[in-house]
Amino acid sequence: MPNTCTTEESPASPAEIVSVAVIGLGYVGLPTALGLFENGIRVLGIDHSPERLKAIEARTVDLIETDHRRLEKALWQDGFELADDISRLAEADAVMVCVPTPVDRHLLPDLEAIKSACDALVRHARRGQTLILTSTSFVGTTRRMLVEPLTARGLTVGEDILVASSPERIDPGNVTHSQDEVPRVLGGVTPRCAAAAARVIERLTPEVHLVASPEAAEMTKLYENTFRAVNIALANEFADICRALALDPIEVIEAARTKPYGFMAFHPGPGVGGHCIPCDPHYLLWQLRATRTAAPLVNQAMNAIAERPRDVVDRIHHVLSDAGRAMAGARVLVAGVAYKPGVQDVRASSALDIIDELTRRGARVEYHDPLVTHLTLPDGTEMTSAEQPDGADWDLVLLHTAHPGQHYDWVADCPLVVDSTYRFRLADGTRVGQTP
Repeated sequence: MPNTCTTEESPASPAEIVSVAVIGLGYVGLPTALGLFENGIRVLGIDHSPERLKAIEARTVDLIETDHRRLEKALWQDGFELADDISRLAEADAVMVCVPTPVDRHLLPDLEAIKSACDALVRHARRGQTLILTSTSFVGTTRRMLVEPLTARGLTVGEDILVASSPERIDPGNVTHSQDEVPRVLGGVTPRCAAAAARVIERLTPEVHLVASPEAAEMTKLYENTFRAVNIALANEFADICRALALDPIEVIEAARTKPYGFMAFHPGPGVGGHCIPCDPHYLLWQLRATRTAAPLVNQAMNAIAERPRDVVDRIHHVLSDAGRAMAGARVLVAGVAYKPGVQDVRASSALDIIDELTRRGARVEYHDPLVTHLTLPDGTEMTSAEQPDGADWDLVLLHTAHPGQHYDWVADCPLVVDSTYRFRLADGTRVGQTP
């Protein structure tokens, strides 16, 4: 049985939490704010970006349909407020930090956003508040960035102010596992901290699984996404093995998943993107270097993931070569550049690296993505999505991201197709193209 916290468990339970300030209104913070508001909490959403606040007010942000409906209702009601003044967080009973934790171009943790948010939180926090860090980061972040500086400010954590870690579990674009159905892990600095934080998190999910410390909660999130990274790297490797043996990797995966125990299906692809898998394991590897702790399996998996876009470009080169075409001057269309189907997000999308490498090798590259009209490559190059394409206009189409509800029958008219999704099917159900 999970260790589920209720407010009656602590004789020193804090007062009821009526209002919550959410720092950071991105892919985690905004759905979190909407979930809290829908469940009776007054919400103050804080973001330093005026452009982001304007986009939220204009309803042009990338959300699943249920959250779009929640946003439409919330913006017209009292008790849901947006602001760029972080000092106002002192008005709330509780504060949740939901800022991004990316990696830089050297795959090292970029702590600027979380450090800035925590510094401001420590500066403006007041006695009686409950502070919850939800951003994914290295083990010890909550203690280093909140507990220690709060203590230096003269506040006793567990008495004057309550602090916990409850890493987010939001999967953008996923309508199958919504935030209000997924259990959350929570670790408080003290039992009273855990009880107070659970009062907030219970407004978002029916199940809160308590662990003994913030560090255990932080490690849990790193383990979850490292598990996914290792298995994606394995799926990619098996796809390459299947191609060498003239087998369909999807057929093999679907057959393996009929086993009711000991197997979980992961699918190959052109790479990984977004906010979690390309980043989180690197926070763990970075921290382990300081302790000289080896993690060869994780390290190799992340290296393989980083190389996957180059593998796709190599496959494109071979397909063109087999057809008597050189890469230089070849007209290549990348179909879909978002990091996964159904979202507008291109953060860490493997399409960026693929386009960059194709261009470097001399190909004439364009892209088509109905959800991403404009794209900026890592070198600053600006691109605009091609209009509804005619497959015959291209030497090769790379299927990178196939969005639900979009039409791709034009792909059948292209002379060469590389399907890096491994699962693309035309409207009549037939598969097309060569997998990388």
